Amino acid sequence: MVKLHDLEFEPFISEEKIMIAITEISATLNREYADKKPVFLGVLNGSFMFASEIIKRFNGDCEVSFVKMGSYDGTETTGNVRTLLGLNQDLKGRQVILLEDIVDTGNTLVEIDQILKKAEVKDYKVATLFFKPEAYSKNIPIQYKGLEIPNEFIVGFGLDYDGLGRNLTQVYKRK
Repeated sequence: MVKLHDLEFEPFISEEKIMIAITEISATLNREYADKKPVFLGVLNGSFMFASEIIKRFNGDCEVSFVKMGSYDGTETTGNVRTLLGLNQDLKGRQVILLEDIVDTGNTLVEIDQILKKAEVKDYKVATLFFKPEAYSKNIPIQYKGLEIPNEFIVGFGLDYDGLGRNLTQVYKRK
């Protein structure tokens, strides 16, 4: 049991299960991008732990960049995605692997899709550690999914509740 601010959370996904999912995604990325020098684009703040694990398992040459998006207020998505820190490198003609901590509604993906099209990337693929199929209502393909989960509010492994819980090495769901 973990208490963050006013809410209690119970254990949901073990660190071991998370690492197995990351290892599987990494193996696929190593096969598909063996000689391609992709740009890993992490979506902050939530993806920092996932991005770190994926990048350190990548065997080829790669570059790393981040964007910072925001749409949550407490435990609820506002539906209004804001770009808090934009792209800081030229991605024209590049192959990009977008690293998301979690895909639920897909609103953030729609926003990033626009950013990447405007940047004229050669192509991009989405890798997410957690995917909520019940909540996802967009048509942007998600090529790499670590763990499919029910539409519950979770914290840990980069995900937070009002700033707390990102440092937890396993994932907890709201009690």
